Amino acid sequence: MQLGNLERSIMEALWEHPEGMFAHVLAPQLPSEPAITTVLTVLMRLSKKGMVARERVGRAHLYKATADRDAFVAEAMQAALNEAGDLQAAVQRFVGGVTPEVAAALREALGEQDGSTQ
Repeated sequence: MQLGNLERSIMEALWEHPEGMFAHVLAPQLPSEPAITTVLTVLMRLSKKGMVARERVGRAHLYKATADRDAFVAEAMQAALNEAGDLQAAVQRFVGGVTPEVAAALREALGEQDGSTQ
């Protein structure tokens, strides 16, 4: 699932605050400090996408991320690969630029995948 810049910024803030955030606290922390009404609109959009839940607390709503950050990143990586014109070239360029830590994680994940299919 692809997110716009403001959606992504909101999700990043919510992932950093698993206890949840109120829109009036969230808005000033976002780039360009969007209007509270804009933040509320985006939060509702994210709620419809199943990425955010809200809970009534007094007269306001507390918003929490329901989408897992790691799952979101994995889905974004898959979507990027699906858009590649030449998959082999895209993967080679990606692998050529990864850090040793990412290379090790890829090797481990591929090893686990190979082991589970045997």
